[in-house]
Amino acid sequence: MDLHDFKDVAENYDRYLSVMYREQDNHAGFQEFYLELARKYGAGGVVDIACGTGAVLLYLAERGIDADGTDLSEEMCIVARKKAEALGLKLNIIPADMTKFHSGRKYSLAIIARSGFMHLPTTELQKAALRNIREQLTEGGILTFNTFDPLPPIQAEMMETGPEDYSFRLEYVNSEGRRERIYNAISYDPFTQLMHGNWKFETLDEAGNVIGERIRPLQMRQTYRSEIFLLAELCGFEVLDIYRGYLGDKEDLNDPSTARNYKGNLIWVLRKKP
Repeated sequence: MDLHDFKDVAENYDRYLSVMYREQDNHAGFQEFYLELARKYGAGGVVDIACGTGAVLLYLAERGIDADGTDLSEEMCIVARKKAEALGLKLNIIPADMTKFHSGRKYSLAIIARSGFMHLPTTELQKAALRNIREQLTEGGILTFNTFDPLPPIQAEMMETGPEDYSFRLEYVNSEGRRERIYNAISYDPFTQLMHGNWKFETLDEAGNVIGERIRPLQMRQTYRSEIFLLAELCGFEVLDIYRGYLGDKEDLNDPSTARNYKGNLIWVLRKKP
């Protein structure tokens, strides 16, 4: 299981993420970014894959975009459905693996927002997901997802991290109105390219004493740019654009040397080839 498969994580996901992004925001403008893509490419319908609790899906639907959602975590889908119902939206939200999902319709745009694609731990699963998503797209359909440029100094640091070497991440108020602190211990394996470890949630009483603890696993794969180009070619896509973050800064695909000047959040835009 992964962090997002647990009921307690799904119920508190929006709460702790809002604190995380307020203190260290790598996703500024992400909802507006996907809305612009949906308006440009989503006339034939949009599917939000790894939709989580619906941050992108609900934002698009509220603005008139025809969008479905899917997520591997049924608990996340439950939260997303409740949020949709509270907004008066009737949405098709399917708990399903992105390597296998099939809603019975095709889409002109598939979105894997934030780090959803990075939760596929092997190249075999990455290929299976890309090939399956390709089958769900209309001719010339668009797929977008993000990766982070792997940084050797951070990789080296994580290679020295043990399962009990927890670092404090943040404090937030959970769905029961109690303060919780989140710590994580993440290691890196250069052979599998996997970041793996645990998140620890400590629940506090009013005096700040720890009255509960939960450990939840997390696993993500770091994928290099060259791999994405190869995966796209193998799975019937071409790379249309690469954005440096969500604020509209594009890379020059005709000058690959510019890539060395940027290390950070990459948003890939791929087009289905005939």
